[in-house]
Amino acid sequence: MDKLKAMQAVVSIADEGSLTAAAAALGSSPPAVVRTLAALEVHLGIRLFNRTTRRISLTEEGRHYIESCRQLLAAVKDAESALTLDAVEPGGQLTITAPVLFGQMYVAPAVTRFVQKHDKVRVNLLLLDRVANLLEEHIDVGIRIGPLEDSTLVAQPLGSVRRMVVASPDYLGRHDVPQHPRDLLKANCVRFSGGAGPWWTFHESGKPFTVPVTGNLEFNHVAPAAEACLAGLGFGMFISYQVAHHIAQNRLQVVLESFEPPPRPIHVVYPHARLLPARTRVFIEWIKQELKDLPAMPPKDWPRAR
Repeated sequence: MDKLKAMQAVVSIADEGSLTAAAAALGSSPPAVVRTLAALEVHLGIRLFNRTTRRISLTEEGRHYIESCRQLLAAVKDAESALTLDAVEPGGQLTITAPVLFGQMYVAPAVTRFVQKHDKVRVNLLLLDRVANLLEEHIDVGIRIGPLEDSTLVAQPLGSVRRMVVASPDYLGRHDVPQHPRDLLKANCVRFSGGAGPWWTFHESGKPFTVPVTGNLEFNHVAPAAEACLAGLGFGMFISYQVAHHIAQNRLQVVLESFEPPPRPIHVVYPHARLLPARTRVFIEWIKQELKDLPAMPPKDWPRAR
């Protein structure tokens, strides 16, 4: 039994004063309305209407029930109206999470442009270098880099990024360009403790292997590690978006490209596939468009060391 339709039927009977009039108002037939009323009374275990051949009237229990039905039906109508309005002009609170540097470089500017267009949406952007639990932390949307472990989330691809080794033209001019990752064993490598650390992973013939690198500089943030490489102090391993603008300006060059691990996927993730608020649906489509041209794979004109 569809309880919502049954509530609508009994409210219509009370308002119209007869089964026939209620059937006409509902676009149904009198026998169908009679069956609905009978099924609801059996389900509730009470009589809602006193019926005679001439008239129908509410019982005391029926009056209480009809009042509750009116409140519930009004609440449903208000919710539907709010969703319709929200679909036309998204509004309300939207909480988003993304990795810190990636969020600063790409997500935050996209969010700013989103709010400029949809100023009734209130966005809380959480930049975190940890995997947040969207459900437990009441987060609507997450941007994730790398393989997804939580199969309960809905995920849509945004693109991919690469983990690559770079060095400045100055450093490469003073040292041999490495032809194999093993050549890094005798080179100065700028290490990032929050990333690859002292073990850099490469692929050869489809199989991964690691190289223990050493150097006289180690940082726990990406930016100073990249600055050290720009200053000609050694090789660094970064995710492509972290150094894309330096490579485009020929301030850093890519080495050992044929030994890179497979690209790492980027996804927008969210807890539910159905009944998403308009603000969430609109933002997901927005971020997909905003991030569709990420610098994951260097263009042909990006500088490469030879």
